[in-house]
Amino acid sequence: MQIATHLRQEKFLLIALVVAILGFFIEHSILEAGKTVSLIAAALFVGVIVLASTRVAHHAEVLAHKVGDPYGTMILTLSAVAVEVLILAIMMGSNSSPTLVRDTIYSAVMLDINGILGLAALLGGLRHGEQPYNDDSSRTYTVMIMTAVGISMIVPEFVPRESWHYYSAFTICAMIALYGVFLKMQVGPHSYFFSYTYPRTQKAAAAGTASAPQEEAAEDSAAVSIGIILLGVLIIGFLAEFMSVFMGEGLEGSGAPIALTAVVVAAISAAPEILTAMRAALKNRMQSVVNIAMGASLSTVILTVPVMEGIALYTGQPFIMAMTPVQTVMVAITLVVAAINLNDGQTNAIEGMTHFVLFATFIMLTMIGL
Repeated sequence: MQIATHLRQEKFLLIALVVAILGFFIEHSILEAGKTVSLIAAALFVGVIVLASTRVAHHAEVLAHKVGDPYGTMILTLSAVAVEVLILAIMMGSNSSPTLVRDTIYSAVMLDINGILGLAALLGGLRHGEQPYNDDSSRTYTVMIMTAVGISMIVPEFVPRESWHYYSAFTICAMIALYGVFLKMQVGPHSYFFSYTYPRTQKAAAAGTASAPQEEAAEDSAAVSIGIILLGVLIIGFLAEFMSVFMGEGLEGSGAPIALTAVVVAAISAAPEILTAMRAALKNRMQSVVNIAMGASLSTVILTVPVMEGIALYTGQPFIMAMTPVQTVMVAITLVVAAINLNDGQTNAIEGMTHFVLFATFIMLTMIGL
């Protein structure tokens, strides 16, 4: 009976597993059917990956409820980054674009800070007015993101090509050192930076609206959640391999922007976080939104870069990490606006709208190939 209940709850993962098996048998038939069919198949696989990602994110939330903040949001963001790194590693084998990793990280920063945080602050502000959070967390996240992006995606523009492997090795060490100190601070003596004490009435209201998810979370043990997360990531890896092949075949010669694939990868990994952040904002729990949006952005840069750089050093095939002038300007504006908006311990609809307009600008620039 309990097994049947678990199977019903994990129907999205079961669907993903079936689609992955089908992909193994019909891959060549789809490729032979032409670009249109390949593009449709790629869109189908993207949808299935998102469904599977929601279950991975759900079980990350289950663990999050058990351990509380800041560990909870850290687990959620790390699971999303694991999905992103896995998809990127697979796509690097079949995608010849040397800018795929750079464009994906850039897209993730735009989506996390301007998309997730912007929309959450806008919707939450319209419902609740000013929404409080711990400004220690936002300042810490912002300065860490500035440093990580600067080292890994701006400075490389000035590094001679013949010296890329030396700077690449340095970047790996720098990112690991940064994340090591940040992780120690986040879960150690400065963990209070990333939490916020809400009024008692608000806690009671939030507990009432979240009772159903917490009841479901209580049913699952931590071991079950960890096992399903690992299984989900494995299934997503198989699906990503087929998606990469179908998307490459479907977009070849179509004139679509090169960065479109990167945007798709970033959106896949961020999809579960978007839903979680929107729910938190509407419940007037902006601290969770800040932790998710800024934490995901930081984790994407500081964890994805060393893994991808390591793969490049191992294979001997460097990729381009230096951002374009347009990307550099967009990231600079985003981080300056975030530093100003997230400096007073409260968000509002106006601040959310500024970030959301920046996100719309990012989408527009991507559509015209910039």
